Amino acid sequence: MCSCEHCQKLSGAPVMSWVSFSEEGFAWTGPGGEPTWFETFPQICRGFCPECGSSVASKGDESGFVGVTITALDDHADLVPVDQSFAHNAVPWMAPLR
Repeated sequence: MCSCEHCQKLSGAPVMSWVSFSEEGFAWTGPGGEPTWFETFPQICRGFCPECGSSVASKGDESGFVGVTITALDDHADLVPVDQSFAHNAVPWMAPLR
């Protein structure tokens, strides 16, 4: 999960939950295909669904990996966040991930 100010504003929520995949062998299979990429910071891009505009991905945060928002995946029921970045920026009414 990420509680940075950017993720909070991007999602309109107190956190965004991500899962990382190696770019090698990764493929976009949903109806929108590969996201439309927008460079939000130098070398870091956020991906948006070209059909509905939902924020679904990030690349450039970690070389060789693509981050996908957990709930953008068709089958995410068994994915449970294990770490929280920028916990110091978390909203005070939501317990941080420990």
